[in-house]
Parts: sequence; structure tokens; C-alpha cells
Amino acid sequence: LRGTFLLTMAFQLKTVFQSRQALAIGAAAIAAVPAITLLSDDVAHPPAFPWRHRGFFSSYDCGALRRGFQVYRQVCASCHSVERIRWRELVGVTHTKEEVQQLCKEVDVLDGPNDEGEMFERPAKLFDVLPKPYLNEEQGRSANGGAYPPDLSLMVKARHEGHDYIMSLLTGYMEPPAGKVMMEGLYYNPYFPGGGISMPPPLQDEGVEYPDGTVATISQQARDVAQFLNWTAEPEMEQRKKNAGLNMLALIFMTLGAGYMKRWRWSPLKTRKIAYVKDM
Repeated sequence: LRGTFLLTMAFQLKTVFQSRQALAIGAAAIAAVPAITLLSDDVAHPPAFPWRHRGFFSSYDCGALRRGFQVYRQVCASCHSVERIRWRELVGVTHTKEEVQQLCKEVDVLDGPNDEGEMFERPAKLFDVLPKPYLNEEQGRSANGGAYPPDLSLMVKARHEGHDYIMSLLTGYMEPPAGKVMMEGLYYNPYFPGGGISMPPPLQDEGVEYPDGTVATISQQARDVAQFLNWTAEPEMEQRKKNAGLNMLALIFMTLGAGYMKRWRWSPLKTRKIAYVKDM
């Protein structure tokens, strides 16, 4: 009996050891999957930068938005558009109404047809969208070697952590590492998929002159335009946060009212005892 018992215990211990070994191997394999995925990725993930508008009760920095619009207008607008933003949306955010109207006078838009059936140009008005650099996609591809510059209205939402991506992309140009062969017309940027981007480095130190005296370094310009493009993707963010605050306040009062009704109104009814006395 003792020999049978020892054999049974040995078999059980062997089974337990094998199962634990299998679990360990499975856990190691599962842990290796994301590592393999990250190692095989062909793009560097942008770091997380601190942004003022990311807090629950935070708002945009209007000074940064104004500077970012200046960078977009003087640098990015030559190739990229923001088709979802109209001039009137800049009023009270980056400029006053008079300043925006003055900016509109500097831009001609194609309108028509007129009474004679012909198209004509006129100064932009507040209800017009910001001008596009190209009339159509074919013209844009022809001017950029076959690559069409994307619209930037929703670029922050189109990329994971888009504000960090834009900041890293604009400041991430560098010489390709050893062994990295770049095709003609491409520039190395580790934050762009594949590492090769057809857009040359758009920002230069002192490339723009800020009226408020801010030093226009490459990182400062990238940070400002990233915040501006975040605003173009979410111009309603501040109003949404205000509405969320009011809704949360209303929910708090509703919760207090429900607690009062439960404690002092319904509690006597739910805890009362009704007894029936049989007639004698």
C-alpha cells in the first residue's frame, strides 16, 4: 500500500510540475507577443508632451492658438488646407472681428457664376472657408512630386495622440542612421511610417516673427501649430467641457434629491410593519 501511495503521489507531483511548466511557457509566449510587435514596428512612437488644454477643466491657450495660426498661414498653408474652418470661427479665439475682416481682404476667392454666367473673384468674407493651396488633388500631386498634402483640419484626430505626433514629426527630422537607404526626394523622420517622408523640414529657427516677442524656435513653432491644429479638430472643446460641468452639477443635485426621497420619504413606507388582528 505504501508503494502504491508513493507512486500515486509521484505521478501527481509530475502532473502538477508539467502543468506549471506549461503555464510558464504560455505566459512567456504571451508576454513576448507585444514585444515582437513593437520591435517589428517601422515607426517611433512620439513621447507624451504636457499640454495645457488636456485637463478636465482646462482651456486652450489663445496666445498659442494665435501664434499657431500665424505658423500655419506663413508656412503650412502653401501646401496644406484646413477645409473645415471658416474665417468667422477665428473671431474671439485667435483674432478680433476687425482683425479677421482685415485678413479676409487679403484673400481672393472664386465665386459665381454671375448674371452673365461667368466665374469671378472677390475678397473673402467671414463665412468663407480658409483658402486652399490647390484647386484640385491633381494639381496638388503635380506640384509635390506625386504626393498629395493632406488636409489638416482633423489631423489631430486622424493620428493616435495627434498633438504629440505633430509635435514630434515637425521636430524629428534628422540624418538617416547607418544602413538606412533613402529614396530620392524623401527625408528621414522616425515618427513617419517607414521613416521616409516627402515633405522637407518645414520649420526653421526664426522662420516667423511673433508679434508678441516669443522666440520662434523650431520647437516653439511646432508646439504652437500643434495646438492650433488641435483647435481645428475640436473647436467645440471648451463649450463641451462647460456643458459637461453643468451636467455633472445637475447630476449631483439629482443624486442628493434622490437620496433625500429614499431616506426621509420612502424609508418609513418601506420599513413599516402592517399587522392584522383577527376578529374575536
